Amino acid sequence: MIKENSKVFYTHPVSDIQRIDKFIAAQIPELSRSQIQRLIEQGCVFTDDETVIDKNCKTRLGDVYQIVIPEPSEAKPLPENISLDILFEDDDLIVINKPAGMTVHPAAGVHSGTLVNALLYHCKDSLSGIGGVARPGIVHRIDRNTSGILVIAKNDFAHRALAEQFYNHSIERTYYAVVYSSPSPLEGTISGNIARSPYDRKKMAIVNIGGKYAVTHYKTIEQYANGVISLVKCNLETGRTHQIRVHLSSIGCNLVGDDVYVKSKKTMVKLPNEAKLFVNNFPRQALHAASLGFVHPRSSQFLSFNADFPEDMQELISILRKL
Repeated sequence: MIKENSKVFYTHPVSDIQRIDKFIAAQIPELSRSQIQRLIEQGCVFTDDETVIDKNCKTRLGDVYQIVIPEPSEAKPLPENISLDILFEDDDLIVINKPAGMTVHPAAGVHSGTLVNALLYHCKDSLSGIGGVARPGIVHRIDRNTSGILVIAKNDFAHRALAEQFYNHSIERTYYAVVYSSPSPLEGTISGNIARSPYDRKKMAIVNIGGKYAVTHYKTIEQYANGVISLVKCNLETGRTHQIRVHLSSIGCNLVGDDVYVKSKKTMVKLPNEAKLFVNNFPRQALHAASLGFVHPRSSQFLSFNADFPEDMQELISILRKL
């Protein structure tokens, strides 16, 4: 008899005698022995509709076994006492200046040290639940190696109101990027739908069919070494994954330090020797979310926040200005 709540099951007449966990592992190779043992301990393995409760029991000739694999559930992040650079906080929201290197929320392979872990410690239980167990309060995100400003919702009312502003593209967002080459023209707008690259699943790309509409307005602020490197200001009309990195690389202005959207080595070697090593080995994409403006969900007051360049980008720009 097959359990009605079975998500995945396997039945097979046993032809030899061996430990039940070893037998199941041979039939379902995507499960490890330890995973199977945990499922047995949780009462998820059955024979003739009787629970197999001992992971050390032996199979018997002719028995039929069934294994129920529960649907995966999001792991609940744990609070961690991590220092936060808080620009603003009230009962509805909190505005953070995130350092480069900090992941916003837990994901595959990253379960601690995230902004969510820090927020759970700082805010205790006062975070919006709309983002789910793994993403409480998270209305938007920036890449792990991008620094700058984020707003987090402390309740569902604020979350819905902020999400609507992001959806309507009424949020004001300014980024600064240090890029190879100089945009041509020096000021303009880049538009193009963005989707997962069909050639490299780690990348996003501008696509002709499908994807999500994306618009970036840019302006060249400074040029260094006769235009070999530039500082570019970007205002986002939309907010897509890797939007600035994709849009700027599409016009030949890949970000300094970007290890995904990598600039041709030929351009890198054009730098003067005194700056080449530092610039070409910058440890993260030189991108900073410098300002964020939005209407407060409860007071309806427009709020605007700014964050100076972090030390690594200050040093980078200082070196470039000397060229």
